[in-house]
Amino acid sequence: MSMSPVAPELDPADARVYRRVMSRFATGITVVTTAIDGEVFGMTANAFMAGSLEPPMCVVSIGNTAKMAARLRTAGHYGVSFLREDQQWLSQNFAGKPIEGREPTFRIFDKTPVLEHSMASMSAIIDSTASCGDHTLFIGRIFAMTEEGGRPLLFSASRYGNVSFEDVDDIKLPGFW
Repeated sequence: MSMSPVAPELDPADARVYRRVMSRFATGITVVTTAIDGEVFGMTANAFMAGSLEPPMCVVSIGNTAKMAARLRTAGHYGVSFLREDQQWLSQNFAGKPIEGREPTFRIFDKTPVLEHSMASMSAIIDSTASCGDHTLFIGRIFAMTEEGGRPLLFSASRYGNVSFEDVDDIKLPGFW
């Protein structure tokens, strides 16, 4: 097996290429929420991942210039709601494009808001953070979870989509989980 030479560093002028390449990865859509002094804040995010099984942890990546980054630091906790295929309007709402006449509703776990009627949601206390270039990774210890099921809202190549398999609520976990 031969190794190819190390690729040259990405030219900063190629940021468009980087964004286009990264957009090819299909992701689910989440809404990250928090509350400060009873006021709820939220933003659409697709940079989310499971962090740990023991203890249960999750990770969200938030741009350093986003208002949510400062809000998460202040609040110390966050919620993550996984959107269903029929909740594109919530994705747009929390991306700064609210639809007149449609208002999101929330459930509160302890002091952390999550979206009502999302496919699944969890609430976490921020355990630590890590710098990741122009983003910060907020690593949270999950303290509450709920699920309602349904088909996920997906995003790839700057477009919304969904999955076509039949029974998304009959989940069979692989042995490594």
